[in-house]
Amino acid sequence: MNTHARQALMEVLEGRQPWRRPVWFMRQAGRYLDEYRATRAEAGSFLDLCYNSELAAEVTLQPIRRFDVDAAILFADILLLPQVMGVGLRFEAGEGPKLEPVRSEQAALALRGAEAAEDLSAIYETVRLLRAELPAHVALIGFCGAPWTVATYMVEGGGSPERLRTRMAAMRNAPWLDIIIERLVEASAAYLAAQVAAGAQVVQIFDTWAGDLPDGLREKYVFAPVRRIIERLRELGADVPVIGFARGIGAAQPAFAQATGVAAVGCEASMPVDYMKDVLAREVVVQGNLDPLAVIAGGAVLEEGVQRLLRLPKQRHIFNLGHGFRPETPVENVERMMALIRAEDERQPERLAATE
Repeated sequence: MNTHARQALMEVLEGRQPWRRPVWFMRQAGRYLDEYRATRAEAGSFLDLCYNSELAAEVTLQPIRRFDVDAAILFADILLLPQVMGVGLRFEAGEGPKLEPVRSEQAALALRGAEAAEDLSAIYETVRLLRAELPAHVALIGFCGAPWTVATYMVEGGGSPERLRTRMAAMRNAPWLDIIIERLVEASAAYLAAQVAAGAQVVQIFDTWAGDLPDGLREKYVFAPVRRIIERLRELGADVPVIGFARGIGAAQPAFAQATGVAAVGCEASMPVDYMKDVLAREVVVQGNLDPLAVIAGGAVLEEGVQRLLRLPKQRHIFNLGHGFRPETPVENVERMMALIRAEDERQPERLAATE
């Protein structure tokens, strides 16, 4: 068990030299772990698991027990927020989430705003339980979905391969879409602030479908809402680092960081590592971006991918994936990946000793 008291993730996000390269993974808890599947079965349904504070804390802690990572990320779902805002939500086996569509001004105006976050007390209790249980060196990350990505689920009525209705609404400057986005900004800021009050030390805003939009619309529907959330967080006294994961925006990442004020940007797997090192890391801390399929493949492709990312400066990089773990990920490959990353510290013992 690691007994180090310093948190490498916080050191990087706060601009200090970390005692080692911080590592955590999106979808860190989940179906690739036998113990998760057992807990999920005990809960009865996915939503029941999210709202059961003790079981949600348990699945958050399961990968911490297995792997020497530097952060735990709260187990919940980005669609819990629209649910308490008044959108019907259910999860169907094999089909994913199904939501009551919001596609009119009347429906948008009926959505609750900041007050909706008060109904997620079970999530805040999960955060409190985790802070009491986590090792001293492991930081706790809270999160929410970004307004654009959450809005796509609300407009489409669930997951959609191309999110055409939402993109067309943005193209047509639909007033009802603007209302949805603004209500999501209000509710998301209140939700994150409550997570911070319960003990989250960092928050990540997931904009999985940020790459849907071209110039102009990207600034309106991706950059501006994330900036407003961060501004509101500060007004609410939640002064913690924010990681922005605007997947798919590529060379717009520096503009995203500048426009929003995030402390770090998460990079998708298609982002060239040389660009991350020579351009992006000069502007902002970078997170990512190993392809999750490389972890499934293992062998040389995994080892080469890890070594490529270890070329990034330790004080400007958070090791992570370009998206989340897939259910078929072999646990032994995750263990091998962690061993490769931690071998960096063994090659630089004088740096490690200097931080003790």
